[in-house]
Amino acid sequence: MKKILLTVVLGVAVGAMAQSTTPAQGQPSAAPATQAAPAAAPASQAPVIKDPAEYNAYVGAVDPSKDANARISGLEAFLTQYPNSVMKNQALEILMGTYQQANNMKKTMETATKLVTADTCNVRGLALLAYFDRVLAQSAAANDPNAKQEVTDGKKYGQQGLDCLDKATDPEIKKLSGQMTGIFDAAIGIACLQDKDDACAAKALRTTVDANPTDFSVVYPLALAYLGQTPPDYQNGIWFAARAAAVAPPAAQAQIEKYARGQYVKFHSADDGWADVLAAAKANAAQMPIKPAPTPAEQVHALVTSKKVEEMSFAEMQFVFSNGAQADQDVVWNAIKDKPIQLNGTIISTTPTEFLIAGSSDDIDAKKADITLQFADKVGVKLIPKDGASFDFRGEPASYTPSPFMMIMAKGVILTKTVPKPAAPVHHKPAAAQ
Repeated sequence: MKKILLTVVLGVAVGAMAQSTTPAQGQPSAAPATQAAPAAAPASQAPVIKDPAEYNAYVGAVDPSKDANARISGLEAFLTQYPNSVMKNQALEILMGTYQQANNMKKTMETATKLVTADTCNVRGLALLAYFDRVLAQSAAANDPNAKQEVTDGKKYGQQGLDCLDKATDPEIKKLSGQMTGIFDAAIGIACLQDKDDACAAKALRTTVDANPTDFSVVYPLALAYLGQTPPDYQNGIWFAARAAAVAPPAAQAQIEKYARGQYVKFHSADDGWADVLAAAKANAAQMPIKPAPTPAEQVHALVTSKKVEEMSFAEMQFVFSNGAQADQDVVWNAIKDKPIQLNGTIISTTPTEFLIAGSSDDIDAKKADITLQFADKVGVKLIPKDGASFDFRGEPASYTPSPFMMIMAKGVILTKTVPKPAAPVHHKPAAAQ
């Protein structure tokens, strides 16, 4: 959540709150006429301060014409002198907003903590604490011992704030309810992300990001939450990773963009179309659908329609027969059936009439046969290669089974020449000494 938004949310406490919560004076004759309660807050509805001195101290402290430092001094003095005043909560709320206006974060949070202790459903105080605890935790160093507690506190104040927001009657609070919901959800979402509850994080952060699409501190965590789920939500994750790259600080943009592109390629299997997604994200356009990688059947069809069968490798043929639609399988099979094909493979095992061969690189690595080469006559023992040997051969495809894949090739012919073993050296006895 942008700091300027938090200022808007809490700014009411600095100006309008000073007027709308001005108390009625229990003894009007004792107060100067210039300090009477404004018509906007009838005495019958406002808290009543019976002590004229207390009344004057409060009205003087919250005077909106004073600068922030003077108002802080007046409010601190009032709370010290009248710790049990009927206006204590209002004074704390205005003091909190004034400290925030003066950019004194430490005193702002201290005052907010006092406020929500005294008024457990003070939505402004809860919003401030949820926001700053979340931001502090996100900006903390990896070894900062306070970060875990800040995350926990942020989630606590976030949930408490959402619960109280539903019951709020203050018209100013209702007017800002959407923005405050974003503040509370952001704190909850970051805590869920830290706890590796990615579904919770995505749900909470999405409402925040929809309202604040340029806030990197919530856009990037939302992308991580979507991509961290099992299975990953690539549609949303890639889009918000691209959005994060678009709104990231300049020093981080290249790294975030590289990550987003990597996720796109992982899902789509190539980078075509990525430039369009990134351009849309940078323009803050409507979310683009991400086309998933083609299915194996779609890949087969693309292969069959773009490449001649005679130019296909054996591994490509195997891919067609294992994954393609029947029509695509038929195109390839009709082109090779009963026609001699010359291949190279690795011998898995042999008999005099049949060799089991691994023809694709994957099956060679796995030492798994995918070709059965049949011979019309027995192969001589000296011509049979050893298991594991690289082997050139020719055969005619006769049939195949898709899964597990096996192609039967008839009329096998050995093309690899068998190199005879060198003759064993002859050891001669040395001649006898004369």
